[in-house]
Amino acid sequence: MASVTLPRPAERVAIVTLILVFLCGAVAGALVMSMTRIHATQPLSAGFSMSVAEMKSGLNLTDEQTRQLTSILDDFSRIYDNVMSDGQSRILLILDPDQKKRFEQMLKQHRKAAQ
Repeated sequence: MASVTLPRPAERVAIVTLILVFLCGAVAGALVMSMTRIHATQPLSAGFSMSVAEMKSGLNLTDEQTRQLTSILDDFSRIYDNVMSDGQSRILLILDPDQKKRFEQMLKQHRKAAQ
């Protein structure tokens, strides 16, 4: 019977650090995209809806494949929304009261522009 060895503490620290760096990068990228309008002005879900229709016709997807694709894109949308919400909460923690007010105004303006 083969024995399984657990990672040494240094290896565990390296793995956790790698995961944290990846997550921080994802949050930073999402925030930059949200704040700079590099992405399309349509809401995220509208872009995905169009993509599903394009993929369905372009790839001749079955109804089951279309359902699965829609589910995958919905999952991604929820993850993206959670990352954005977490990032905004963390930003608010480092701002003073005046900066918080201005940040909230910036978010409101951004949401209006995206509609």
